[in-house]
Amino acid sequence: MTQERENMKIWFITGASRGFGRIWTEAALKRGDKVVATARSLASIAELNELYGDNVLTLELDVTNKAQVKEVVQAAHDHFGRLDIVLNNAGYALVGTIEETDADDVRALYETNVFGALYVIQAALPLLRKQGGGHIVGTSSNLGHVTLPVIGYYCSSKWAFEAIHESLAAEVASFGVKVTIIEPGAYATEFGSQQSLKAVEGMEIYGDFKQQFAESLRTMERGDPEATPEAVFKVVDSDNPPLRFFLGSQALPWVRETYAERLATWEAWEEVSNAAQSK
Repeated sequence: MTQERENMKIWFITGASRGFGRIWTEAALKRGDKVVATARSLASIAELNELYGDNVLTLELDVTNKAQVKEVVQAAHDHFGRLDIVLNNAGYALVGTIEETDADDVRALYETNVFGALYVIQAALPLLRKQGGGHIVGTSSNLGHVTLPVIGYYCSSKWAFEAIHESLAAEVASFGVKVTIIEPGAYATEFGSQQSLKAVEGMEIYGDFKQQFAESLRTMERGDPEATPEAVFKVVDSDNPPLRFFLGSQALPWVRETYAERLATWEAWEEVSNAAQSK
């Protein structure tokens, strides 16, 4: 049993069964924090009870079920008396080109990656306001700034996720509620597993292109997810945490290059743009 530490924090984490969610859940517990760990399958996180006893509360949660989200967030708050960090981590990837992906698959992706996070935020905010503050943290991606082909809809869900959190940060600052978007690069997590992605039925015309794309992903350098907890702790322990935080060394060079290209394009067309301001 972990001992309660000074400045102990209470976390609410979605998607705690695998990947970053599981790693950060256990790291927080090991450092003496308390965690409400949630997952679609309670069995997938049941062993946390044996390992960490009263410091963890495991709850079943499908983030696409708005009523269940509200009930579970309230139960989590009631159990520990407060929530210091609300971490939206549940999500998955959708693999398919823009043309070949059915709109129903895109809606389902958004139900988890965007609306699921929104349900958690809306359920938690009244509780955070009442307790005088808290920290809403969302797991996004460096693909919230840049895009790749074949997973364009996943990228789009992260762009939406980023915009929602940026607006949220301005809206809730006066309540003492902080907001941080964690943006990992490529890591050797289970994110590429069948449980964490859905691939659509493909069109033959894109077959070669998608095969080349898959090959490029296989050769991509991936970070060690076990190296991430200390960085996350520095963010959530900060008196002035950043709105956006890149996790790993890959994202900033890529984003820096991408924004330089965007600025160059906007500037090249500046005269045409300005001419459209007034007649």
